[in-house]
Amino acid sequence: MAELISLAEAVQRFVNDGDSIALEGFTHLIPTAASHEIIRQNKRELTLIRMTPDLVYDLLIGAGCAKKLVFSWGGNPGVGSLHRLRDAVEKGWPQPLEIEEHSHAAMANAYVAGASNLPFAVLRGYQGSDLVKVNPRIKFIDCPFTGEKLAAVPSVRPDVTVIHAQKADRKGNVLLWGILGVQKEAALAAKRCIVTVEEIVDDLDAPMNACVLPSWALTAVCHVPGGAHPSYALGYSERDNRFYQAWDPIARDRETFSAWIDEYIRGTADFTEFQAKLAAQQEAK
Repeated sequence: MAELISLAEAVQRFVNDGDSIALEGFTHLIPTAASHEIIRQNKRELTLIRMTPDLVYDLLIGAGCAKKLVFSWGGNPGVGSLHRLRDAVEKGWPQPLEIEEHSHAAMANAYVAGASNLPFAVLRGYQGSDLVKVNPRIKFIDCPFTGEKLAAVPSVRPDVTVIHAQKADRKGNVLLWGILGVQKEAALAAKRCIVTVEEIVDDLDAPMNACVLPSWALTAVCHVPGGAHPSYALGYSERDNRFYQAWDPIARDRETFSAWIDEYIRGTADFTEFQAKLAAQQEAK
C-alpha cells in the first residue's frame, strides 16, 4: 500500500545506489522534481530507463548519477541534442555511460511485458534496422504457430519507477489523465513505484474509463505541485517552452551546467536568477 510521504523521504528510502530506475511521462507529467531530489541525495550508479530521455535524464547523466541508459530516443524536444548525454557517451564526462538503444515500439512492448510478469516482449519490428548491429539484446524468434520471424527484447522491470500525476486521494490511489504514454505499465512493472502528484484530495471523483492506479500497486505518493515543470500537467500547468530553449546553452558547457546544478538544484537560486547571471557572463565575454 502506498504511503503518503515527502519526496525527499521517498527517494531516501526507496531509491538505492545501483538501482534501475524509470522516470516516465510522455510530453507531459514528466517527473522532473524527482530527478532534482535524486541529484540532491547524490544517488549513484543508476541504470536509467526511459522511452524518450529529454532534459530529465540530461540532468541525471550530467550530475554523475548514471552508469547506463536504456532508451528509444534522446533529445531536447524542438531544440536539439542533449549535450550532457552526448558528452558522457563521446567523452566519458562526468563518467562513461553505457547505452542500450531500442525503438519506441520495443520499449513500449517491453514495459507491457514487465507489467505482465513476462520475461520478454515479442513484436514485429527491427527487420532491416541497424539497431540490431549495436544492440545484442535484440533477438529474433520463430512464431510457433505461423513460423513468422519476430523480434524479441527483454522485458523492462525497473527496481523503481517514478511518475507524476494529477491527483491522489488520502488512501494513496492515483488518478492521471491526458497523454498517458507508458506510465501505467511502468508503474506496474516496477518493484517499487513513487508517484508525485499535483494535489491530494478526499475523493478522486474519477470519470468513466479513467486511469486510476490503486494504492496497493504503489509504494509512495508525494505531494509535489509543479513537479512536472518544465513539462506540463494537463489541467494544472502549461509547458514552459522557454525553459527548453534556455536549457541548450546551460547544458552545452560543462562549467555552466555544473554551476546550474550547484546553484539551482542543490542551492537556492531560481531559474530566472541563474539565466540573468549567465546572460551577464556571456555579455562580459
